[in-house]
Amino acid sequence: MIVSEVVSANQLSPLARNVALIGKQTGRNLLVSEAVEGYASLLEGILVFPSEVAPPKSVAEIPSKNKREWLWIIFKNISSSARRNRTSLSSISLDQIQDHENNGGIEKTDAVPAGDEAFVYSIWEEEKEIQTINMRKKREEEELKDRSDQPRGTWEDVYRNAKRVDRLKNDLHERGDGEIERTGQPLCIYEPYYGDGTWPFLHMTSLYRGIALGTRGRRPAVDDFDASSRLPLLSDSYYRDILGEFGAFFAVAYRIDRVHKNSWIGFQSWRLTARKAALSKTAEQSLVDAIQARKHEDALYFWMRMDSDLRNPLKQDFWSFCDAVNAGNCRSAFSDSFKKMYGIKHDEDALPPMPVDEGTWSTMHSWALSTRSFQEFVMFSRMFVDAMDAQMYDEHHRTGHCCLSLYKDKHCYSRVLELLINVWAYHSARKMVYVDPESGSMQEQHSLKSRRGQMWVKWFSFATLKSMDEDLAEEADSDHPKRWLWPLTGEVVWDGVLEKERNLRHQQREKRKKESRAKTERIKRRNHQKVIGKYVKPLPEEKEKGNTGGATAGR
Repeated sequence: MIVSEVVSANQLSPLARNVALIGKQTGRNLLVSEAVEGYASLLEGILVFPSEVAPPKSVAEIPSKNKREWLWIIFKNISSSARRNRTSLSSISLDQIQDHENNGGIEKTDAVPAGDEAFVYSIWEEEKEIQTINMRKKREEEELKDRSDQPRGTWEDVYRNAKRVDRLKNDLHERGDGEIERTGQPLCIYEPYYGDGTWPFLHMTSLYRGIALGTRGRRPAVDDFDASSRLPLLSDSYYRDILGEFGAFFAVAYRIDRVHKNSWIGFQSWRLTARKAALSKTAEQSLVDAIQARKHEDALYFWMRMDSDLRNPLKQDFWSFCDAVNAGNCRSAFSDSFKKMYGIKHDEDALPPMPVDEGTWSTMHSWALSTRSFQEFVMFSRMFVDAMDAQMYDEHHRTGHCCLSLYKDKHCYSRVLELLINVWAYHSARKMVYVDPESGSMQEQHSLKSRRGQMWVKWFSFATLKSMDEDLAEEADSDHPKRWLWPLTGEVVWDGVLEKERNLRHQQREKRKKESRAKTERIKRRNHQKVIGKYVKPLPEEKEKGNTGGATAGR
């Protein structure tokens, strides 16, 4: 029955042809879906995209038409070229056979005779042995290069020599040319980076210094420092990713005197160098001259304009641009964070006004401030980041989703924090000066006269921020049990902490005095052995008399 349906009139029936055609199509497109999904999953696990780039769609969202069949057009071109190559090779082979037959079967080859082959092999073996010996000698020389014969001595001499060598190493490091030049200049610009892939975009001059955000990938033989060694919070990969380059600000500000000794401080993203928008030599000198001459006093200098940012092709205003790069929720994130930070009622407007005028704003963490103003900005930023983290941490840490991104985003806070410097500088009445990265020309933005009546000076004044900082420090010093980000972002300082440290030093001093007195008393109470006998050396006169008497008796 089955054969009759398949074969009719000694030919395949239409049904059999259809079945064969379906089988052929299925066979041509085997494992298409598995290959596409597997390769997409591999790329998703390997590739790491910057924070400002929208991540690609997930594997499940790949259109089904792309997983249905192979692109046979590409294979067709390859197969046709291969067929042409085979044809040309066949014709060449036929020509060679024909020539061989025409020459009477005599084949002219350049083959090496058997004796010569043995000779060549012996030369190759000898060369290989020589290379092995040279490699072994080179390795031994490298291992013995730093070794030297040292004269024998006591353990005290060895210890003293080792300490002297360590001290000399530290002195040489502290007196490096770059550090000496950096100490004598008013400005130091820090370049946060992550991984060795960013090294080509970092500067090597004394004006710049690198900050390694990752635990690996620090530049060798360069005066960089690890952000995680300065601030333990950045050892946590979650907060290192979510803060991005902003974490470098917290790392530098934590006990800043130990790492930064210049009167002005600046930051520049390595991405500006990659885009060829970093400061030129002319702009660097212009910036340093303006700082030394106090041309704009305590101002914020920046050299990456928001209207020149590639993410802002429509030249949007401040809040519109912030919403555009934060999934439309930038204003609500700012407003909610300010409400929690200052204790404002929920029904009141807490969004600081950022005017739409001819001026522009700073982006991509490329700016310079006086060190004192930088510490004030970090004090404000710590409270803002803590307020934002308290609202977003639970959902983002649990699901990976954040209201500031349309997709799962490890760098959730970074785009909001990138623009925070503008809000603080504008409402704390700082001058904002744009520096052209090519020519070094400067132009003040949002003049102080135009800001009158629009600044929230009361909320951004140093006295208000300092009072809030001390209140948080007092609360943190009382062993707060809940999960709290603020104490982990920097120093916890208030009068009570200073009093505690003073009392602790006093207690340690009293303890040392008590131990010293106890030791003295133990020595006094120690049982001393009584003297059994004592030899009294005679005086020289008595000794001479004794000798004289002995001589007389002998006579």
